[in-house]
Amino acid sequence: MVTIFRIAFRNLLQARRRSLLLGLAIGLVAALFLTLRVVSGSVAERMIESATTLSAGHVNIGGFFKARKKGSDPLISDRAGVKEAVRKSVPEATTIIDRHRGWGRLVGPQSSFNVGVSGIEYDDEGRFFKALQLAPESSYKDGGRNEVLGNFADLKKPNSVLIFAAQAKKLGVTIGDNITMVVEGAKANTVDLTVVAVAADIGFMSNWNIFVPRRTVLDLYRIQENSTGVVMVYLPDPDRATAVMERLRTDLTKAGFTVMDHDPRPFFFKFDKVSGEDWLGQRLDLTIWSDEVSFVLWVTRALDLVSFFVVAILAMIIVGGIVNSMWMAVRERTKEIGTMRAIGAPKKMIVEMFVAEACLLGVLAASIGASFGVIGIYLINAMKIPVTSEGVRLFLMTNTLKFGVHWSQFISTLVLFAAVTGFASLYPALKAAGLRPVEALMSGK
Repeated sequence: MVTIFRIAFRNLLQARRRSLLLGLAIGLVAALFLTLRVVSGSVAERMIESATTLSAGHVNIGGFFKARKKGSDPLISDRAGVKEAVRKSVPEATTIIDRHRGWGRLVGPQSSFNVGVSGIEYDDEGRFFKALQLAPESSYKDGGRNEVLGNFADLKKPNSVLIFAAQAKKLGVTIGDNITMVVEGAKANTVDLTVVAVAADIGFMSNWNIFVPRRTVLDLYRIQENSTGVVMVYLPDPDRATAVMERLRTDLTKAGFTVMDHDPRPFFFKFDKVSGEDWLGQRLDLTIWSDEVSFVLWVTRALDLVSFFVVAILAMIIVGGIVNSMWMAVRERTKEIGTMRAIGAPKKMIVEMFVAEACLLGVLAASIGASFGVIGIYLINAMKIPVTSEGVRLFLMTNTLKFGVHWSQFISTLVLFAAVTGFASLYPALKAAGLRPVEALMSGK
């Protein structure tokens, strides 16, 4: 096999111009392919990070409580009982927390907007605060200081609030300022909150989440102490989320809880459905992290779809170029093929020689192209280019252009292009191997 690749490398060097042009095309497509994979992968990673930090666990036990047939409150009435059942069912969980859920309008000096409010227990949220960073005041206030203000621990204080940098900028507030949370509907109420921490944005999903002490939500909605909104379970392996959810469904039912059929949508999309159902009391609703952010999963699907079509079209062009190049190589080396066949070279060796030549070209060109793609991505990351367009921020789920490159993406790109180029060369290689030695020698004169 080493000899085959030596011959293939020699043949590539002999046809330098053709190899260079075809290699350039392969390298450009490889760079584009890797870049699209990195962008798509980074968006997916940020989606998981944002979702599991801000609004969901890997597995979520939410619930609806109906005191009247046409109503539906996103509540779990037996907080302690559900958490105990979850602990017994999922002993491998790394973290189990619960948060209250709410929705209202946040009003500040400069503007107001709707947000989801989460009521948290500070001492239980080590994972959450480890994932956050305080934002420097200059990032959300004109003329602000280039230092971080506030303290996450101040969320232990009554009626305090953690908001994010983009929210602080819209509201026109900084640490110590007061903002108002207005809850409308059947339980209309208002509370004044003191900004004690402004966190750096975590993609666009942080635009509609704020965090307050659990007691604030209890008072705001006038609900009992042993209630909560959702129990969130974090696992060592997020890929196990679906299996753990099904296990919880069985164990919670055995523990005496009524569990709703799985509905892979965020909880706030289910109010109308639950309100229209003819039952009273408590029912639990189990979801995984992707269910809670299913309304934005179109982002990664769109990126994957674009990547597939772009690369598929360019790959077809490359396949055509490789087939044409191999045909030219066969015609140019007909006498050489005849000589090799005449001295006893088997057909298999001829096929291997041409396939190895194409694979070698694919790997070398893809290596160079993918390397330039990686360098370009690292340069973009180093420049920290801000994303000013709301539409682009929504699509990329980031406020600055930053993408993560994994070696697995680089290696898989090389493997893919080696396979594509090898496959494209197979037909010309089989034709070359099928030449009769006498005919090959005669046509080469």
